[in-house]
Amino acid sequence: MFNHRILRATVPVLVWLALTTFLPAQQEPKLSEEQTKTFLKTAEVIARKNTPKGVTSPYRLTLSDGNVTHDAAFNYINESRQRIQFSDGRTEVNFKDSYKYDIAAYELAKLLGLGDMMPVTVERKWHGMTGAISWWLPVKMDEATRLKQKIEPPDPEAWNRRMYKKRIFAELVYDTDINLTNALISADWQLWMIDFTRAFRVYSDLREKANITGSKCERHLLERLRNLGRDELTRNTKGYLTNAEIDGVMARRDKIVAIYDDLIIKNGEKEVLFDDPLPK
Repeated sequence: MFNHRILRATVPVLVWLALTTFLPAQQEPKLSEEQTKTFLKTAEVIARKNTPKGVTSPYRLTLSDGNVTHDAAFNYINESRQRIQFSDGRTEVNFKDSYKYDIAAYELAKLLGLGDMMPVTVERKWHGMTGAISWWLPVKMDEATRLKQKIEPPDPEAWNRRMYKKRIFAELVYDTDINLTNALISADWQLWMIDFTRAFRVYSDLREKANITGSKCERHLLERLRNLGRDELTRNTKGYLTNAEIDGVMARRDKIVAIYDDLIIKNGEKEVLFDDPLPK
């Protein structure tokens, strides 16, 4: 019997970082997104590992299709409570913690051109459990470790731009479990966003407006936000987001776009927007 209790904030770093046996970059399989999805959905599970801490930590699974062998994270949390009080005194009504939001976050990120900042994530059944399975990332550290050890990125401007995108996305999905261990860093300083199981609240307001007003926005990201259609979002997140949760995303999208439009009028595009030279 599996105990489906609430994941704590320490789990992501334990799952994605502390237990990882890193593959050298040249050994990472070169698969397309569709090939990766197929692998995650169908490859045989040949080994599994529990994380040593946390109440219900995701599994680390080793998958193989006969040609490719690679690890994946399997998260099956799917809980809801009418009311919950956290150790810091904060109370949340209609609390949800679900693997479905990890899948929805990945699909939404792709619509916004941010798919390269998240591991490929799909739904899979394993051992009678339905959950989200994600490609295991060859990361070097998380943002909490970077700051604690005072490690400076080789290109601070490029790093700041990645963090701006992360903050904007976190506000869009109303992530209530933001912490620095959810920002993973690879050896080449790619920023990866993980763990959105406590996102997609139904609120129309932003969680922290300062995360938007204090962040520049990539020009194409703003356009994708502006052009994000409800029908498209509904189609891509079918089975993972409710109508009310989609309403929340669209309402927060409107607020984010309005803030940047106002900042552009006040300060000019040069002070608000940037052009990211990295390929999408």
